[in-house]
Amino acid sequence: MIVKKHSKSKRSPDSKIFIQLGLALTLFVIYISLEWKNAVKSIDETKALISNTEIIEEIPITETKPLTPPSPEKIEIIKDNVEIEETVLESTESDQNQAVVVNDIKVINEVVEVEEVPEDVPFAIIEEAPVFPGCKGSKEEKKQCLQEKIQKHVNDNFNTGLASELGLPAGKKKVHVQFNIDKDGNITNVAARGPHVRLEKEAVRVVEKLPKMIPGKQRGRPVGVKYTLPITLIVQEGT
Repeated sequence: MIVKKHSKSKRSPDSKIFIQLGLALTLFVIYISLEWKNAVKSIDETKALISNTEIIEEIPITETKPLTPPSPEKIEIIKDNVEIEETVLESTESDQNQAVVVNDIKVINEVVEVEEVPEDVPFAIIEEAPVFPGCKGSKEEKKQCLQEKIQKHVNDNFNTGLASELGLPAGKKKVHVQFNIDKDGNITNVAARGPHVRLEKEAVRVVEKLPKMIPGKQRGRPVGVKYTLPITLIVQEGT
């Protein structure tokens, strides 16, 4: 069967525009209706959430106590004919014209501490070394002069040939001498130690011949001074 088109069934060109407008309007209405449903639903959920989280506070009922009026002070009424004994305060200030007597005055004696100075001070730490006759200058110069004078005295007076006479083996022989220069400047307590008794006696003899000196001082006071003197002897072979 062949369908024949009617000559009047042709659509006008404006009909397409009306169809599109209708479709757009239909879609807009559908969109608006969907959004409205979602908005109402979200509002209901929010209200339900707020109602569930509401905190109900209980306000405690305060009880008011009646105020008790203060008790009135008792006022004692004294009759005019009653004599009141007044308290008289005595002054504690002393009269300038009255002499003050002080009893039991104890005299306090001031104690002066005196620094103890040892009787014999080692030569190495003495403040003012003994002065050998003829030495001058500063403290250090006098100290150095003393050592040089003592050494010269030993070299000039010691019997150096004694070591060879005793038949000691060749080499260096040392005799250590220790003595004191007391607080009066005298030579005392001479003692010697060496390889032979005769060398020790010779060392003691020579040291005891040292002249009297000006005593050393510690804290400004004369004191004894300990002095150690090493004497070295050289024994040669074949002598």
